[in-house]
Amino acid sequence: MNVKVIKSEKDYAFAMAWLSELMALNPIVGTEQDNELELLALVIEDYERKIVPLSRTDPIEAILFRMDQMGLSRKDLERYIGAASKVSEVLSRKRPLSLPMIRRLHQGLGIPADVLIGYGGDGP
Repeated sequence: MNVKVIKSEKDYAFAMAWLSELMALNPIVGTEQDNELELLALVIEDYERKIVPLSRTDPIEAILFRMDQMGLSRKDLERYIGAASKVSEVLSRKRPLSLPMIRRLHQGLGIPADVLIGYGGDGP
């Protein structure tokens, strides 16, 4: 594991590419790759909070947009988010997206990870 603090746009671009690669591997929870993925996501989130403009795409809006594009219902989101109650809580911004949810939404619905990363559940 070689995660470092992001100090520049170049570091950020590298970290985002690395994040995508790790997510594509779909590491088993608790493994070194999974721990690396979680740590990298935290480092990216920290950098984005400090540097990236606040006009980022809202993750929930991105999910709702993709649902509309693909003709999906809330029931269809259960495979990515969990039980119907969790889907409802996430879409109403009462529950934050977890890293496993982000992974499944990214892989299953093709929502860019950088849109989903850093969501804290407190709305726009």
